[in-house]
Amino acid sequence: MDTSSLLFAFGLTVFAGLATGVGSIMSFFSRKFNPKVLAASLGFSAGVMIYVSLIEIFYKAKDALEGALGAKSGYWATVAAFFGGVALIAVIDKIIPSYENPHEMHARPEDNDIPTGVADPKLLRMGFFSALAIAIHNFPEGLATFMGALTDPALGVSIAIAIAIHNIPEGVAVSAPIYYATKSRAKAFWYSLLSGLSEPVGALIGFFLLRQWFNDITFGIVFAAVAGIMVYISLDELLPTAEEYGEHHIAIGGVIAGMVVMALSLVLLS
Repeated sequence: MDTSSLLFAFGLTVFAGLATGVGSIMSFFSRKFNPKVLAASLGFSAGVMIYVSLIEIFYKAKDALEGALGAKSGYWATVAAFFGGVALIAVIDKIIPSYENPHEMHARPEDNDIPTGVADPKLLRMGFFSALAIAIHNFPEGLATFMGALTDPALGVSIAIAIAIHNIPEGVAVSAPIYYATKSRAKAFWYSLLSGLSEPVGALIGFFLLRQWFNDITFGIVFAAVAGIMVYISLDELLPTAEEYGEHHIAIGGVIAGMVVMALSLVLLS
């Protein structure tokens, strides 16, 4: 395996991962707090995460596990890993201190109620959770992009483009709450960008440590667990906050728009 092939595969993985930063650029176009924009953005992000988790990631995991374990056992393993991911992020949610009751409605911040540099703990917490979910989600994607590019450069390019398109709206899930909590475009951008760096990290770890043990079972379990994590984040954090800061129909419209964008990207790039 020559150096140029390795560099090409790693470059594709970096390209796909850093696309999360593109989504964060949306924060640069808002000069004041707009709850309707926040609600639509969070709803859009929830739609993206729910659709890609249940339509794409879950079934990739199911196909891998059924191929390795058989139809029935593979399906059971997929379901178990999915709810294992839900349980994992629920435990993390329980352990991390909550500065506010997430089930209690609070007054919405107005245009200039949150001065620069002063954080809204609830929005920050949600942004960090989204970053965690997306980072975990991006880790196996980076491994898939890297290994795919090493196997077939054309396949690697296709995977990288598809994942990059997916990562752009995922970057919104991190940047929107952090920007509206801190009023800092820089923080929104960098946290969103950093959430995508797990893709090249996944590629490196996969190449140096996991290539001897990484198989369909490992891939399937990781992907199914990631799907569960992303669905939990969407239902427990993104959607409730979108409802709190904006009108119901705006939030739901954002969810549907996110699903449509993800559906089109999957159809056009399949």
